[in-house]
Amino acid sequence: MNQRNDIGVVDLMMGIPVSENNEEWYNSFLPLLKDKESIEQFKMPAQYLFQDIPQLEKTDDYVTFLVSEMDKYGIDLAMVGYFEGSKAALAAKQHYPQRFLFDLPVDPNGGMATVQAIRRAHTEFGINAVSCFPCGCNPQVPINDKRMWLIYGACCDLDLPILVNVGVPGPRVPMDAQRVELVDEVCYHFPDLKFVMRHGGEPWENLAIKLMLKWPNLYYSTSAFAPRHYPQAIVDYVNSRGAHKIMYAGYYPMGLTLKRIFSELDQVSFKSEAIRRNFLSDNARRVFKLPGLESG
Repeated sequence: MNQRNDIGVVDLMMGIPVSENNEEWYNSFLPLLKDKESIEQFKMPAQYLFQDIPQLEKTDDYVTFLVSEMDKYGIDLAMVGYFEGSKAALAAKQHYPQRFLFDLPVDPNGGMATVQAIRRAHTEFGINAVSCFPCGCNPQVPINDKRMWLIYGACCDLDLPILVNVGVPGPRVPMDAQRVELVDEVCYHFPDLKFVMRHGGEPWENLAIKLMLKWPNLYYSTSAFAPRHYPQAIVDYVNSRGAHKIMYAGYYPMGLTLKRIFSELDQVSFKSEAIRRNFLSDNARRVFKLPGLESG
């Protein structure tokens, strides 16, 4: 399958692995876990939700490996995480500058040190966005918490969108920090902030839609959901008033294979080819100011 010539897919959640087991992605919030199965048996903290976690071959160059996988499925651009000192992110930017955009995952508990890290990453590396996993911060930080205000303010100053996990988290940690209603206050106080909801918003997806109708700069990405599990309310919304609000994001190689994602995407009932293009490409290019946006 290759859809590059007619779509030019933008994937808003992909990861550059450091090793074949991907364990380094989860170390930051392992201290929050308490149940024995998650700590001792799971390869990733939400393994009970993902039955076929991708198995990677060992290689010395996961960046080139990832680009080859992107080419198979017509993915022009993929968003990956940037960490200060990340050799993988630096290699991606140096060797494949047209294929990647970068978000900086942050923990707001760092206060002004985190704000300074955002500014350095923007100035020195050229990040395209900031991201936050409120239930994965240690301690957890609710979406509307005053610790988040510093992050939102920095994003507004730098014109950087922020991607925030919403809804019940996959890892077995408390959920209150990610209740969707908390987004409402953020959008009120930061009307110019481009806020992208990640990871489904369930079981409050209808509320997420109501808030997207209310707030012009509030968006939704489909990260960590196989297409056959997209909430029906979201599919209905993208086919109507949400045609410019919903953006494709995968979860490779953290939990889903690209083969599964793209085989199931063919079964999603998009009402028109224009809506499908918006979902897979143009909406992300517009929100993140990326090249290649189709005119009109």
